[in-house]
Amino acid sequence: MSIIKGNAWRYGANIDTDALAPIGSYSGASNIESGAVHCLRDMDPNFAKSVKTGDIFVATDNLGIGSSRESAPLFLRTLGIRCVVAKSFARIFYRNCFNIGLPALVCPDAADIAMGDGLSVDTSTGEIVDETQGKSFKCQPIPDHLMQIVDEGGLMPYLEKKLAKSA
Repeated sequence: MSIIKGNAWRYGANIDTDALAPIGSYSGASNIESGAVHCLRDMDPNFAKSVKTGDIFVATDNLGIGSSRESAPLFLRTLGIRCVVAKSFARIFYRNCFNIGLPALVCPDAADIAMGDGLSVDTSTGEIVDETQGKSFKCQPIPDHLMQIVDEGGLMPYLEKKLAKSA
């Protein structure tokens, strides 16, 4: 998966995991779909019911601060988000994105992307084309070993495949 096209859901700085996966919305793997409908409910009550499969989540600084709950990026993916872009990430949130098969790109110019812009993201080169504004943004490309995890659907499927090959 190297090219991802979708509309931007653009938010600001310091979006914490409690906003993405509010406390009480997640009580285990069997409730992912029902929990995901609460994603960003206090910041943007229309987000969960309006996001479309293929859309791209964009934030500015420090996306994913707070607890280490894997449910935060999992809710985004469950709702249809196919890529996350931010100027900076909390480290554990960044890694959790890859662990569940959601590519995350560090983009110094993420603040220049507007809500609703049509984006084309090349995860292999790190280039984002904002088709609405007619601009391109250079991000850090995703390292090959992390894209292999994304391509397998997350860390667990990646490890299962790798272990099966060596057995």
